[in-house]
Amino acid sequence: MHTVEQNKAQVLVDALSYIQKFHGDIVVIKYGGSAMTNEVIKHSVLKDIAVLKSVGIKPVIVHGGGNDINGWLKKVDIKSEFKNGLRVTDKETLEVAEMVLSGKINKGLVQHMERIGTHAVGLSGKDGNMITVKKAMPKGDDIGYVGEIINVDVTLLETLLEKDYTPIISTVGLDSKYNAFNINADDVATGVARALKASKLVFLTDIEGVLRNPSDPSTRISVINTESAAELFEQGIITGGMIPKLKNCLEAVQEDVKKAHILDGRLEHSLLIEIFTTSGVGTEIKK
Repeated sequence: MHTVEQNKAQVLVDALSYIQKFHGDIVVIKYGGSAMTNEVIKHSVLKDIAVLKSVGIKPVIVHGGGNDINGWLKKVDIKSEFKNGLRVTDKETLEVAEMVLSGKINKGLVQHMERIGTHAVGLSGKDGNMITVKKAMPKGDDIGYVGEIINVDVTLLETLLEKDYTPIISTVGLDSKYNAFNINADDVATGVARALKASKLVFLTDIEGVLRNPSDPSTRISVINTESAAELFEQGIITGGMIPKLKNCLEAVQEDVKKAHILDGRLEHSLLIEIFTTSGVGTEIKK
């Protein structure tokens, strides 16, 4: 008969090979969805990130904050305008977005990590001129101060990781004339993971992974590679917000990142299960 203690010990033994395998590796986590809005899930996810760090993995967190930005724009009576599903960002909107992203959310996450006992540093793409952008013109539309990444300079991130700090990055960058731009958080996570040559890029979402049938969680596809992804796009199985996410993952593993993962952040310890077990819980994307 296995006691609870023996089961716990077995879990550690099983995880050991993975801990040794990933020791010293960089894992970039795009933190979003319920993990940002639900306090219980937030605490659970950040604790998991602290566990990763305590076993010698180097986590880097990238976060957006669309919900909070919407709430604050409402408070200060600025109307949200969207073109083709993208937020039109004028000077005033950008000002609010940056205060919410680089202030409230970013420093809130730093505070949370410090409370758990993990040293963290909050940054935006402005710091150390980390993220350089040009004005994004999706489908030729001018949507204001929304940036498309040209370059990611990871000098500052490497220095922090070397000194054992966990960087937490908000999605604001600068163009060549040092104007600030808001950037899509998935793009930032992908750009940072590629520039750091991370071992893993993880997207925390509110969905079980990539599903063959969006309304049936049991149709989760556990592994996708470049070829099977092309088929899924052709068959129209990948739709809506999953299209840019999967494209980001494929772009990452094509170049510099070993593996990308799309995970359900609402599932307790999904991050640990995905990294430290063979079965995993989300969708793994590899070359």
